[in-house]
Amino acid sequence: MKLERKHHDHYWQKGWVVIEGVFRPDEADRVADAAVRIAEREQAGLRDKEFVDISEDGRVVTPRKLKDLFIKDPVFREFFVDPRLLRIVRMLLGEEPLLFGDQTFLKPPRYGSNKPYHQDNFYFRCHPADHVVTTWVALDDVSLSNGCLRYIDGSHRGGILPHDPIPGEPHNLVPPAELIDLGKESPAIVRKGGVVCHHSQTLHTSHRNESDRWRRGAAAHWVTAKVTCETDTLDRAHFKRPEIMLSAS
Repeated sequence: MKLERKHHDHYWQKGWVVIEGVFRPDEADRVADAAVRIAEREQAGLRDKEFVDISEDGRVVTPRKLKDLFIKDPVFREFFVDPRLLRIVRMLLGEEPLLFGDQTFLKPPRYGSNKPYHQDNFYFRCHPADHVVTTWVALDDVSLSNGCLRYIDGSHRGGILPHDPIPGEPHNLVPPAELIDLGKESPAIVRKGGVVCHHSQTLHTSHRNESDRWRRGAAAHWVTAKVTCETDTLDRAHFKRPEIMLSAS
C-alpha cells in the first residue's frame, strides 16, 4: 500500500476514495471467515429484514449485516485498529482517529439484497461532518456484478438531505429521488484487501448481488476528538470502552 496525495484529494473532491492493496488477500480471508463463523452463530436470532437476506424461494435465510464485531471477536479487534487502516484515516482527517462503531456486510451470492441510497450522517447526527469517515474493507473482489458500493460524486458538500422510509422497509430510509443526481454516480470497484473510504455525508448505495460470488465488506466508523453528537451515538462508542481498546492495541 502506498498512500499518495491523489487519495487525499480524490476523497475531499468526490467524497470517497478507493485505496488498493492495504491488506493481503489471506488477511482479508481470515476476517471473512471470522464473519461467516459469527453469522452462523447468530443466525438463529436474526429475523429482521435489516439483518438478513432471503433467497427468492424463501428457503435460505442468510445474515446480511452484523454489528459491533469489534466487541465480539478478537479477530476484529485486531483488524479494525490495524496501523495500516489507522494511517489512512489519519491522512484523510488530519487528526487522530477514534473508532466509534463497526458493521460487516455479507451480501451472499445470487440474492444478496440492495441497499438504497442514503447518507451515514443522517443516522449518526455527528458534527462537524468533515470529521466523520467510514472505512470499508473489501473481503472479496468487488465488481459491478456482485454489488459494489456506488457514490454520488460531490454529494458530501450538499448537507444532510431528508430521508423517509420505503413502504414495507422501515429500516431503509432514503432521500427523495429528485435530490439524487444519478448523472454523478460512480462505482467503487475494489479488489480483495483494498479499502473504500467515504465522507459521512456522501450519498451511497449498493445493488443486489447478481453473481455467484460473495461480496463481503467490513466497515468501521471513525470520528475525531472534536466531534459532538445530537443523539446517543457516541455514548456507545467503542473508543469509550477503554478495556477493549487497550486489549486491541
